[in-house]
Amino acid sequence: MSTSTTSIKLDQFLKWVGVAPTGGQAKLLIQSGEVQVNGAVETRRGRQLVTGDRVSVMGEIFEVTLDQVQN
Repeated sequence: MSTSTTSIKLDQFLKWVGVAPTGGQAKLLIQSGEVQVNGAVETRRGRQLVTGDRVSVMGEIFEVTLDQVQN
């Protein structure tokens, strides 16, 4: 059984979209200041993202669409 969720942590999102293959690499990207959420640098890997948030990392921009993320 799978259920939809209304938020996802930033580090989990980076793994989900394939930017970071591991949680450790996601943590390094975030803590190094290379990740922006809605245009602002974000260094908290536990930052909760919701539908409509825009994540920019390594020259790519991703829009969060949580109806596609399942637990």
